[in-house]
This record gives sequence, structure tokens and C-alpha cells, in this order.
Amino acid sequence: MVKTHRDTISVNDCQVLAHYQFEADQYIITLESKEIADSTRPGQFVHLSVSGMLAMRRPISVMSVDADNGTFDLLYKIVGEGTKQLADRKIGDVLSVIGPIGNGFELTDRKIPLLIGGGVGMPPMIAIAQKIKDNAYYNPYVILGSEVPFPFEASQSSLNGFNSSKFYTMPLLEEWRVPCGLASLQDYEGVYKGYVTDLAREYLDSLSSSDLKEVEVFTCGPNPMLEAVSKLSNEYNLPCQASLEEYMACAVGGCAGCVVEVATENGPAMKRVCVDGPVFDAKTVFNDFR
Repeated sequence: MVKTHRDTISVNDCQVLAHYQFEADQYIITLESKEIADSTRPGQFVHLSVSGMLAMRRPISVMSVDADNGTFDLLYKIVGEGTKQLADRKIGDVLSVIGPIGNGFELTDRKIPLLIGGGVGMPPMIAIAQKIKDNAYYNPYVILGSEVPFPFEASQSSLNGFNSSKFYTMPLLEEWRVPCGLASLQDYEGVYKGYVTDLAREYLDSLSSSDLKEVEVFTCGPNPMLEAVSKLSNEYNLPCQASLEEYMACAVGGCAGCVVEVATENGPAMKRVCVDGPVFDAKTVFNDFR
């Protein structure tokens, strides 16, 4: 899975078409670029300027694309000065965007993708769901977790997915007819109270032995969550692809500021999250489960 990927990277001036604010300093911004919308694969990210005042760009995962209209959406949360300035961008502003960058998720012949996203790790899971929503071969289930209010108005599902009658869902996934369960340690209405891995375990235990063999786990979120998802996948003997979150400077493989240790056939090696990843086989990253 680890391979250098630079053939889609380009620099684009992208106009802001929409910018929505949600609770807990979360935002969704829609940018215009037919080139990025056409070439982005689930799990890839862009590196964008936030204002004319800061030279350093910020890496943000692509949540969804609209190839027909040449647009793409990013979900982000204010965590520092850069994203604070990004939140000030208005409709009509133009941002310089490099992308799409990195190696994304690789869909396989396993028919049941289990997509687990936490916090700002939700967008790559939504991107996978968009990619396969019209493909009858796949029967996905999405689990989204957040300890702050979700960046959408959660609503009751009408689908026949796992516990759909009990848990609320993301309206966009409902529109795509992709079953989804929400998880949080907070007491949000219609949300499973527990970790995403707790809900994932209940889902996996509901499957037959034959269906369990068709599951592949895809995940993105903070490292403690990724490690827990990797451990759960290992317990059920399931393949798991994990997208890592890491601080980046250049984001195109030049500075090597985002390296992580990865197990390879030739022993441990340092790999760049930006271009060698951000998606890796989880067992090669989390030492306890190699």
C-alpha cells in the first residue's frame, strides 16, 4: 500500500463558494476546482493557504466532491491561528490549494466496508461512502464519533442498516442510502453512548461468520482511536487501513517533517505521512499488533 504518489498534485486558485459554521468551532467550506474534484480519491487531502497573512499552508482531508459542478468540500475545526484565519474566509475569496495529495484508501473485493471516523477524521469515511454509494457490490456501514456536537443536524434513519431504528444518522449519508451509526461519550439524543470501537464491536458481533469474512475496516481519527480500531480489527482478524493525522510543513514529501515508523518486509522504516501515506496498513504502524 505504501508508495510515493505525486502524479495528481497541482496548484490551484480555488474560489470559496460556501462556508458553513457549526457548533464547537467546526466548519465546512466548499471550494471550486474541477481539476481537484475530478482527480481526488477517498483518503487524499489538500494543502491550502488560509489567508494572505500566514505563509504556512494547512493540510485538510477532502470530505466530498461534486465532479459535475467542479467543487469539493472540506470539514475542519479551529485548533490554532491558521484554521482561525481560514474560518474568516468569505464567499468569493480565492485560496491557493495544492492537491490532491497522498495515497488514499484502496477498496478491495471484500463486500462489507466498515468505515470508522472520529472527529476531523470523519471526512475520509464520508469520501469512501460517496465513492461506493451507487455500487451494489458493497454493503457498507459507517460509524462516526465525536465528543463535541456533530457538524450536521443528526436525524432518524429510515434505512434497514444495523440498529438504524435506534441511532440517528448523518443526513448526507441517509441521502446516499448508506447506513450509519453515531457514537459519543456525551448524552446526545439518538447517539450510541460509548466509543466508536464499542459500537463497531456490537456491529461485528451481529454479523454471521460468512459475512464477517467479507469485512474490511477503514478508519481515520486521532491516534488513540486508530490504535484501538487496529486492536479491534486484529482481534476479529480483519484487514484495516488507517489514515494518519500528522503535523505537516511542506506536505509534498520534501521536508520529511511528518515521518512515522512503519514495519516493512526489510524491517522498520521511516515513511512520510504526506506522500507515502496518509493511508497505511494499520498493523504496520501500531507496534502492538504487527
